[in-house]
Amino acid sequence: MSHPYIYVVITLLTAAAVAFLMTPLVNKLAHRINAIDIPKDERRMHRHPIPRLGGLAIFGGFITAVFVMWLLPDILVVDWTMVRLLGGTTMIIMLGLLDDVKPLPAWPKFLVQISAALLVVLGGVEIERFSNPFIEGAYVELGMWSIPLSVLWIVAMTNAINFIDGLDGLSVGVSSIGAMAIFIVAAMKGNWQIALLMAALTGGALGFLPFNLHPASMFAGDTGALFLGYMLGTVSIMGLFKLTAIVSFAVPLLILALPLFDLIFSSVRRIISGKSPMAADRNHIHHKLIDLGFSQRQSVAILYGVTAILSIAAVVLAVGDEMRALLFLLAISAVVGAIIWVVVTLSSAKKVIAEELNAQEESAEENA
Repeated sequence: MSHPYIYVVITLLTAAAVAFLMTPLVNKLAHRINAIDIPKDERRMHRHPIPRLGGLAIFGGFITAVFVMWLLPDILVVDWTMVRLLGGTTMIIMLGLLDDVKPLPAWPKFLVQISAALLVVLGGVEIERFSNPFIEGAYVELGMWSIPLSVLWIVAMTNAINFIDGLDGLSVGVSSIGAMAIFIVAAMKGNWQIALLMAALTGGALGFLPFNLHPASMFAGDTGALFLGYMLGTVSIMGLFKLTAIVSFAVPLLILALPLFDLIFSSVRRIISGKSPMAADRNHIHHKLIDLGFSQRQSVAILYGVTAILSIAAVVLAVGDEMRALLFLLAISAVVGAIIWVVVTLSSAKKVIAEELNAQEESAEENA
């Protein structure tokens, strides 16, 4: 491919422009079909109805940019892997649309997500092996576990982005940073097929983001969150897990660490408390930041920063000197882990103190 960065710029700008121009139209459609998010409980941060379906604009920008690249000769290769990927994204978009109009039960949603994941995995998009960090040049072959673990990764990422979709601009911004990190690694490795896909995804997300930042005039909805998660999960297998670096398995984990951490932490907490892992609550990492007194914009900025730091670590790990990259990775992981632990601990302590004060006030009122 001659002058690849020119095509990257065209792809990104096309996706961003289409998504930006589509958003007002999608907004009208959301009102017409009553795809409106009405605040009904304390876990929602907005106080008035806001239309969702913004994911349609993100997808519109993405698919338009991909189509433009297809029209140019020898830019994007039209193969069965790409066809399966677009087929899977279509399934996810339809699922998100239905869920945004009328919330669906968890298990039917899981079945569709698993089907969309299987569509690409059975077409060859699978984690076949990863490098052994303890033995240079050695690999851990997954064998029969390749397909189920690949499906699990894609479904987990699909839901992880949806889990952090709790503050204005959070899921879309975090996904943009993750997509940019994957783009950088793919470009530096010369994998322009993956790089262009991530440029299209980044452009679509950035084109919608101005409408989604606080105070948001539109939400991405499940349509957007599920689409972004599915794309990041699938393309990370196509690109990042195929690296030959000694710690290649850590690269996608680092880039997508924040949503994955929130998914695992929330699911384990709910299971321990006897609830369904898919039961909604107000105990996500972004809620913890709000409880500590940060505003929506400050909370989102903090989580953008954490994602950016982890993504930089991943890029260094993927393309830099392995020993230096590994030391950098350990240092960054320790710092980020400490920050998250402090946030969760302080938030929980503040909540306990507030409950005790309320109990004391109620007791004092009763005694009076």
